[in-house]
Formats: sequence, structure tokens, C-alpha cells
Amino acid sequence: MPKSTSCEGAEFPNECRTAEQAAPFVAKALIPFSNEEKAALLALMGFESVDFRYKHNVFPGVEGQGTANMMMPKFVTEYASDLFGDDEISGKSLSQILAMVTLDDYNFGSAGWFLVKHCDHSVRDVLKTGTDAGWNAYMSCVGVNGSDQGRMAYWIRAKQAFGF
Repeated sequence: MPKSTSCEGAEFPNECRTAEQAAPFVAKALIPFSNEEKAALLALMGFESVDFRYKHNVFPGVEGQGTANMMMPKFVTEYASDLFGDDEISGKSLSQILAMVTLDDYNFGSAGWFLVKHCDHSVRDVLKTGTDAGWNAYMSCVGVNGSDQGRMAYWIRAKQAFGF
């Protein structure tokens, strides 16, 4: 995540986290995953949050879309429900629910939650191979094109960082 060394000039400084600030939360959130899964989760979070500069979707500005992996409001609500229970989110707006899960303790766990909760186990199996096929299967589960140049650049850097 090339821009994660500083939050200088960040559009929303209160949302921005440097790699150093994010590291303890990311490390804790990624404990249950293989190195190949960790690389993919980090690549997705890096791309979607623009190197941890955003916790909500700025463009096109979908209310309630966010977290480090920019989940759609439906998934943000489901994530919040899993974390806090239906009673805690009942009656809250999408923005209020998003604010609950973008606290650092939860923000960086959303990508892993989505992988476990919404991707078929076969996706995790192929992702553990550390191949582009695994990446593309994961991105397909997320609902995006994994071969997009920008996304692929993050995946390539993540694979290099993890040494595969």
C-alpha cells in the first residue's frame, strides 16, 4: 500500500490510517487465515480503501457503504448484526451502522468476515494456492473483476510482500 506511510493530505484525515496505525488491528483480524488469504485480503483492503485513506465510499457516495474493504450497505448491516446483535442496530440509519463498524477494532476485520461468510469454501481452497486463479475466484465472490489493472497491481504487490 504505497500511500499508507502518511495521512498527510488525506481528504478525510479522521478516517485515514497509516500502515503503522493499522498494523495491530490488521494483524489481529488476519490471524485465522493462511498467508495466501492474508495477501488477498490485504490487497482488497488496500485497493478499496485507497491504502487505508477511506472508511466510507466517497465516489459515487453510496450511503452506508464502507469499511476497509468497502462493503455494500447490505453486508455492512449484516456484519454489524453479527458483531453487535440485531437489537443494537435496529432503528439506526445506514450511516450510523457504518460508523459502528468503522472503528479500528472492527474496520479491518470486515474483509475476513466477508470471505468466511459469503465466499464458498472452494474459493478459499483455490485462494490458498496463491495463484491468480485464486485471486480471480475471490474477486468474483466479492463481485468485481480481479483482472482489473488497479486491483491486480495490489495483488501482485501483496504476493511479492508474502514471497510467493
